[in-house]
Amino acid sequence: MVSFTKTVVSAAWVSVLLGWVVGIPADAVTPETAPAELASAIAAIETAANAQNIDQLMALYSNDFQGPDGFTREQYQSTLSEFWSQYSSLTYEVELLSWENDGTGLVAETSTTITGSQRLIGREMVLTAELRSRQRYENGQVVSQEILAEETQLTSGDAPPTVTVQLPETVAPGDEFSFDAIVEEPLGDRTLLGLAFDEGVTATDFLLPRPVDLEALAAGGLFKVGKAPTQPDQRWISSVLVRADGLVIDTRRLTISN
Repeated sequence: MVSFTKTVVSAAWVSVLLGWVVGIPADAVTPETAPAELASAIAAIETAANAQNIDQLMALYSNDFQGPDGFTREQYQSTLSEFWSQYSSLTYEVELLSWENDGTGLVAETSTTITGSQRLIGREMVLTAELRSRQRYENGQVVSQEILAEETQLTSGDAPPTVTVQLPETVAPGDEFSFDAIVEEPLGDRTLLGLAFDEGVTATDFLLPRPVDLEALAAGGLFKVGKAPTQPDQRWISSVLVRADGLVIDTRRLTISN
């Protein structure tokens, strides 16, 4: 688990699901040369996701699908259905970044943008997510998927804070790292509340409600030093910043890797 200096980890936010994309292999081929079967499969996934048609979508995933972060096919389907039920509108835009032949299958690198909104405790929450992932296709179906990078932001209010987040995508096991969530607007005489926390990236960590214990901030943001676990891992690192005129919740994936 990532530990933050002088930070009590008392809450966590759910990061979005369904990301296609990540890193580009050295021998990857440009998307313009992608086989028709791969382009068709990706287009079908995008169409099913935008329609929130879970049966149509899961027909494009192999029965032996190995999902990201330890998800089984059944867990992936049920969690995605729950995620969709929370949002009145969702839009998916999927861009193929690269592809390559890999024996009996095709490996695709894609970038996905997800936008949407939901009502939560009387507030309109606006979601924006950027994900990169890698998928392996065999016989027109996805057989495995790995999320390589992930940024999610939820905002609410008339003028939510404009926040710049500084966090490395990858750190070595046991290393210290900086995590800053900086509010761009001058604080003035306004009160700013905030919280930084981390949570595991596993099937059991999705869509679980958690209490939020905010702290009054003297400076214009959160400035933390974290220490990575001593073993390879994936963590969500989140910040919550609240003013009277709005709030922003930002969640990013941190990879702990040698």
